[in-house]
Amino acid sequence: MVDLIAVMNQPQRDQALLAEAGLSLDRALFQLLVGIERFGPIGVVELADRAGRDYTTVSRQVAKLESLGLIERRPSPADRRVHEAVITDKGRQMTDALDAARQRLAAPILANWSEEDFNDLVRLMRRFVDDLMASPGETGKP
Repeated sequence: MVDLIAVMNQPQRDQALLAEAGLSLDRALFQLLVGIERFGPIGVVELADRAGRDYTTVSRQVAKLESLGLIERRPSPADRRVHEAVITDKGRQMTDALDAARQRLAAPILANWSEEDFNDLVRLMRRFVDDLMASPGETGKP
């Protein structure tokens, strides 16, 4: 697991993904944009928790995403004091390009895997994450 996290967190992997997607966006911003797309609408505190970053830093980065037209912030229906980040159409176009690039980059790695092996990987990773999130002391956030 440590090896997987170390490999996935290499900055050059993010740069390769952005290049494959044909996007020019700071890697810290693209990671938050993807988080907002996957988990949104989401408040900045929860986004910062999920990203493992400081709230004030994430707040500034979310403001930058908003100024680029990639997300918008709106009051939470549950708590008007909280402003949630929501992806815009322009932001979704970027995350769609990232998803397609991610699939293109993964294809050669998985080319020799059987469908059964791939399905087992997906099933077991989902089970691992679900069990990890449900374990005592967890907050339900990765």
